Amino acid sequence: MKKTGATALAKALGLPRTRAMEAIVKAELISAVIAEVERQGLTHAALAKRADLSRSTVTGILAGSLQKVTIDRILRLVDAAGLEAHVRVKRAA
Repeated sequence: MKKTGATALAKALGLPRTRAMEAIVKAELISAVIAEVERQGLTHAALAKRADLSRSTVTGILAGSLQKVTIDRILRLVDAAGLEAHVRVKRAA
């Protein structure tokens, strides 16, 4: 995913800046999970079992359906894929 600032994304989509930041974080986490799933050759069913989520939920999340997807569920996928997430906070430009 191309790096886009939250302010620019919010303006382009007509969203509050915090919603844009959330979308960026979710997309980056999901992208990392997708890459790791492909690297390991995991099926959505196997990842779902590890994350204690339904296969249809996992498939929807990995397909990019971000609406009503909580960070908690995405972090469960991160963990199930054998990854760790770290947060970096910096001053807004």
